[in-house]
Amino acid sequence: MATKQRDRRFPVLVALMLSMALMAMDTTIVATAIPQVVGDLGGFNLIGWVFSVYLLANTVTIPVYGKLADLYGRKPVLVFGIVLFLIGSALSAASWNMLSLIIFRAVQGLGAGSIAATVNTVAADLYRVEERGKIQGWLSSVWGISAIAAPAAGGIFAEYASWRWIFLVNLPLGAIALAMLMRYLKENVVRERHRIDYAGAGLILVASGLLVFGLLQGGTSWAWLSVPSFVVFGGAVLAFVMVTVVERRAAEPVVPPWLWTRRLTAGSYVATLIAGLMMIGLSTSLPTWAQSVLGLSPIAAGFVLAVMTVTWPLASSQAHRLYLRIGFRDTALIGCGLTLVAEVIFVTLDADAAPWQPTVASAVMGAGMGLLSMPMLIGLQSTVGWSERGVITSGSMFSRTLGQSLGAAIFGAITNFVLLSRLDSAPADVRGGLPSSVSDISRLLADGHEDEGVAAYLRDSLHLSMHTVFVGLLIAGVLTFLVLVFVVPRQFPVYEETAELQLADEGASALVVDAAGGKGFADGIGGAKRSDDGGRGQRDDGPT
Repeated sequence: MATKQRDRRFPVLVALMLSMALMAMDTTIVATAIPQVVGDLGGFNLIGWVFSVYLLANTVTIPVYGKLADLYGRKPVLVFGIVLFLIGSALSAASWNMLSLIIFRAVQGLGAGSIAATVNTVAADLYRVEERGKIQGWLSSVWGISAIAAPAAGGIFAEYASWRWIFLVNLPLGAIALAMLMRYLKENVVRERHRIDYAGAGLILVASGLLVFGLLQGGTSWAWLSVPSFVVFGGAVLAFVMVTVVERRAAEPVVPPWLWTRRLTAGSYVATLIAGLMMIGLSTSLPTWAQSVLGLSPIAAGFVLAVMTVTWPLASSQAHRLYLRIGFRDTALIGCGLTLVAEVIFVTLDADAAPWQPTVASAVMGAGMGLLSMPMLIGLQSTVGWSERGVITSGSMFSRTLGQSLGAAIFGAITNFVLLSRLDSAPADVRGGLPSSVSDISRLLADGHEDEGVAAYLRDSLHLSMHTVFVGLLIAGVLTFLVLVFVVPRQFPVYEETAELQLADEGASALVVDAAGGKGFADGIGGAKRSDDGGRGQRDDGPT
């Protein structure tokens, strides 16, 4: 019977993988089809919003969906998100101008937020802590493969069919995921009347929306030190202050205060945020450096980064072998140590480095990120019962996405500052041949500049800017290490579940859940002692 139960979880896992693939692919699939989209719809000045609005809508809704999943069950929230995502996909394919495409991409993003908030939560519900590392590794593999394949797939659709198929292809894949979820995932959730925290949800949407909007637009639509920046970020700070006030008084807060007052969750979220920052910093800088400084082809430059998306899920899938022996925190420390090794290698690379050197560093970085991020997520999920796992998981997903937005803003600003400084201080013999804007540097190097002196100066300038980014990544890695050592406790008390996977009468998988809680704490991973208390106060143990 146990074997059959485990086998019946597989269709649900496939549905989760399909859902995550859809969300991941639509983040970047449009990138290679921009010429065709603009040629058909016009509105080139608005093209940046096609990407930004998707990320914005996705990010700001994650905490709200996580709370709803705890109140009403994972299945209705996930199904709603997939349906909304597919509606947005169909409407995007039918867009008649750039503004309509942006609006429909926002609809897609609203659905993607639900997927981001619930996929990892459902996986944690279905599998015990001993199995979650392997399962999350598979989900990470789907994310990595989708991120690599999406731009290529978008280019193929745009060139040989139509850019509209970029969105239409989501419909059959999403329909398969929906059918498998409806057939095989059965939740018997204890239904209760809930007091919806509308004020908290609204303030969270406003606060996170202003923050992400400011990070996306700063340095592009307006200068960082400008009135619009002060207004947007000031509004975000004010909204976050109001969130803390409202959530402390709410009967069922969207973001419970204990998420940030408890050292375990707060430290894990900060470490996850910095990890997201490091990931986006390397992902945006390494291919440019490999192509424009080392002179690699676009395919070869992409491969240098692609090895990270191979070693990351491989390390994630094996992380459980470590954290079951030495604990979540110490496993994350090993991963952080590997990222530091990789970042030191990146910092020491010069403009004449052999291609294998950044490739090896990228592979080490991926392994480190896998061992760093996976124990943080699974560790957090394992410290709470079913009724709080959605909100604690969505907090981790929100931290990672916010870190990516923050990293893109910080490292983009660093790159622009260094390059502008080099253009302004250029010697007289090359100044006349330099481009007027930073955005033209990579293009000129790719096309080949007729003046070797100008090309060499531009290449050195780009190398200096990327070197500065690598130094920033190293500093971020050190900060992560310090957070893990001094903030995140070594002991993660593991919650003993009452939820168990059973076979439904019709032969499908059913997740039978007591939404009121579990049996308390089992022996913790990392040395935590057993407690039969079950109260939140027990989960506030400090580090040892």
